[in-house]
Amino acid sequence: MSDLSSRLSKLNVFSKLTGEDDEDEYGEKIDYESVAGGGHAGRRTAITTGQLRVSHALRSFLVIQNVLNEAEAGVDSDQPTEALEALVQRPHIQVPAHLTDRSHTLPEYFISSSHNTYLMAHQLFGKSSAVAYERALRTGARCVEIDAWNSDDKEEPKVTHGYTLVSHIAFRAVCETIRDVVDQEAAEAVDEQGYRAAPIFLSLENHCDAYGQQRLVSIMKEVFSDRLLSKSVRDRGHLEQEGANDHVRLDELGSKICVIVEYHSNEVAEEDDLSESSEDEEERRNHQKYREQKAAAASNVIVPELAALGVYAQSVKPPDNSWFEDAEYGSREPHHHLINVSETQLLQHMPANSGKISRHNAGALVRVFPKGTRISSRNLRPVPFWGVGSQICALNWQTYGAGMQCNEALFTGTDGYVLKPAALRPGGNGQLNTGRRKRLRLHVGGATDIPLPPDRDASEIKPYLTCSMVHPNEEKLAAKQKTGHYHQHRLGFLHRGENPPPTDPIWDEQLQWEYDDNELVFLRIMIKSDDSWSRNPTFVVCTVRLLYTRPEWNFIRLLDLKGKETKCSLLVKFELEDI
Repeated sequence: MSDLSSRLSKLNVFSKLTGEDDEDEYGEKIDYESVAGGGHAGRRTAITTGQLRVSHALRSFLVIQNVLNEAEAGVDSDQPTEALEALVQRPHIQVPAHLTDRSHTLPEYFISSSHNTYLMAHQLFGKSSAVAYERALRTGARCVEIDAWNSDDKEEPKVTHGYTLVSHIAFRAVCETIRDVVDQEAAEAVDEQGYRAAPIFLSLENHCDAYGQQRLVSIMKEVFSDRLLSKSVRDRGHLEQEGANDHVRLDELGSKICVIVEYHSNEVAEEDDLSESSEDEEERRNHQKYREQKAAAASNVIVPELAALGVYAQSVKPPDNSWFEDAEYGSREPHHHLINVSETQLLQHMPANSGKISRHNAGALVRVFPKGTRISSRNLRPVPFWGVGSQICALNWQTYGAGMQCNEALFTGTDGYVLKPAALRPGGNGQLNTGRRKRLRLHVGGATDIPLPPDRDASEIKPYLTCSMVHPNEEKLAAKQKTGHYHQHRLGFLHRGENPPPTDPIWDEQLQWEYDDNELVFLRIMIKSDDSWSRNPTFVVCTVRLLYTRPEWNFIRLLDLKGKETKCSLLVKFELEDI
């Protein structure tokens, strides 16, 4: 009876009719043990759960596929052989070395970025914590956001989400946490792809008065010391001061802390659009109240001392379309302007003006932040914005949903900076599609040790693999394919061959997609259970950038919905070909 009650509590008769795309976008709250989101799940230092087990059924499958012979696969032993262990430990992706070359100018890179970094959960009544900065930076973020406000103690500004019920923390504590991470990264740095120290950008949202801003500057200089970028890295007389080759190269920034400072033009832009219906009505009402309170506060002019710290990035919220329509825009606005625009505002201009936006973004920085109605920390879809060359897609780091999974896939195995495709860099045509058609065949072998929630029994699940292709030209997750669900034969003596338990399924299927060739195509992979009359639960996930995939059989260590590594491994083979 209790089992029936449990099933009825999960009843959703419409789930099969409405599809699972929206549901599949959401992850669970990240915690301190999460390793994924910003790109560090692919690092060897992140592997904390020990050697992965390979089921006997998968060992036999590897022999059938001529990947290993029987002795190498250890089909007659429970212990891993040297050959099998080497196959398990081999990375399932390989990031081309030129994508992490640091000799290009800053606008030529995608940057792993966090929005409202201080929050641990909800955007209107969550908890603020300096630990959130350590977590984001240690999992790969290179751009974090700080909302600074005056506090009761005028000497110590605070960090919080203003006009909300969010708790606050001391600005000094945030700076000290960031400093400690920078020092730890410097101590651990190795001159190897994915293990080098890299610059950190602080997207500073200032709400302090003139004296509070002076205190921000003093505290940053005191705590960060020589780690802080406080002046141009080049001497006067260099090409930068002569007006040519004016953008700093990534390698020139070393591992400095760089501040993004607001620049106030004479015109003020609308922050966001509340006409959308993607969030529920209560959230929209809460956000409207927040907007009204914020509008009642006077805008503070940035004092010169703080403005001076925005050496290579001065944030501008554009009041109109001139930033991408007018080729001379950069000569009127700050020399190193960074366009700070909401996803709603940018989507209004896409795809009609995608070419113009791409050309602007080839030589200047753009930061895209989530629309204001995403107060429950749901995320924007970053891939279309990367597709027009937006360097900084600021994501709500609090949950490991689809947006964070794609962010992980782009930056995994890197130092948080990835070179943009040539079409999106200076001299490119802004057209990311090559005009060719590609075919992806995903050969799915099987999985080992699918993790189950405490209330599920292995005999109850019917696992299947489901995959969605994510393409820059598609607004939503598209082209879903899935295997049949695996079912263990209860009467094993009637079944020929391997008959593993449901937590060690064998599918031996091929999934296939055809798509426009593009360097920013991703595949989201999930293992779910085909539950009757209820939502199909997701057990583990993985997202890969197709450009990074290797063309042989590989094991993928899968993650849970918090972005933690599990003991579950998936055996797959990616096969890409021109049509």
